Amino acid sequence: MDYRIISIGALSRHELWNEAGATRSAHSTCTLIRSEKQVILVDPGLPAQVIGARLAERAGIALKDVTDVFLTNFRPAHRWGLAGLEHANWYIGEAEREAIGRHLIEQFQLEEEESDGWEILKRDIELLKKFKSAPDQLARGVDLFPSYGFTPGTCGLLLALPGHTVVVAGDAIATQEHLEQGRVLRGAYDAQAAMDSMMEIVEIADLIIPGHDNIQVNRSRRQY
Repeated sequence: MDYRIISIGALSRHELWNEAGATRSAHSTCTLIRSEKQVILVDPGLPAQVIGARLAERAGIALKDVTDVFLTNFRPAHRWGLAGLEHANWYIGEAEREAIGRHLIEQFQLEEEESDGWEILKRDIELLKKFKSAPDQLARGVDLFPSYGFTPGTCGLLLALPGHTVVVAGDAIATQEHLEQGRVLRGAYDAQAAMDSMMEIVEIADLIIPGHDNIQVNRSRRQY
């Protein structure tokens, strides 16, 4: 099993850089994981054309070679590239799928029919229906790592490699600064649960892939 970063994400507003408002388009860090015959793309946060180009640059493969997609949460910044990945199996954590599904349906029922909001919610509901609840082991050496808090069902991935562990954290740990300062990303659904999830990741991972930054060494566990 191997993994690599395909694209490094960014926050629209990085509150730990003292930015007052949105200064860029938000997109998630995208990670490629290959285990036996499975080629898993986690959080394709850029448009499909861009993700395709990055896959060729970083791994020598094309969008068509991806067998599975996994979202750490259902927020739009984590799924801009889905349009080019219709052929793959789409997975998301069961808790996220159920919680977001309930929320979307509730909001849909409150919206005025045929309004812009109604249309957006309708599209999101149809999109969510295409996702399967991910199994506890997504592939050999790739296990789900529930990290609830930022969203109701945020779920990362735990990669067990010889001599070290990697957690693809999603928004449970958003950036290098959030890791270093022990801070939860603003707008968390449950800030205390998010903090607990962050602490659990820090306890177990040697390397951490944040939701919107490059891979980080967990210096509380080991030095490289």
